Amino acid sequence: MALLDFVRDIGNKLFSNEDEAPAKITQHIENNNPGLTNLNVEVKDGVATLSGTADSAAAKEKAILMAGNTAGIESIVDNIDAPAATETVNYYEVKSGDSLWKIAESTLGNGADYQKIFDANKEVIIDPDKIFPGQKLRIPTMA
Repeated sequence: MALLDFVRDIGNKLFSNEDEAPAKITQHIENNNPGLTNLNVEVKDGVATLSGTADSAAAKEKAILMAGNTAGIESIVDNIDAPAATETVNYYEVKSGDSLWKIAESTLGNGADYQKIFDANKEVIIDPDKIFPGQKLRIPTMA
């Protein structure tokens, strides 16, 4: 995946030290992304290695985003088994001043389509009013 690098010092604060990071990231993903089984997370020097099985390419992508958009993680090593993607997905890095409306306007051509972006990332962003600069999001392709 092209989005394996993240901004280490921003994101959801899930852990205080790297020793607790694997359990906290695993819990975060399992609580919010039910499309994974046998998830294993290892973290060393800001690099999270994810392994397990995903029900879909989307579940795999979301797990990577969920781990990568965590403060303290700067890159992901992806060892998750998943079916091949059936759709093309683009990725967007949130900039200062962005909102889902603005992102939808620039990527989908219509700000009113912000709900499509939220739906494609509901496991990743939880609250559409709480996105942050540096966060990476999945952008659905328009048919």
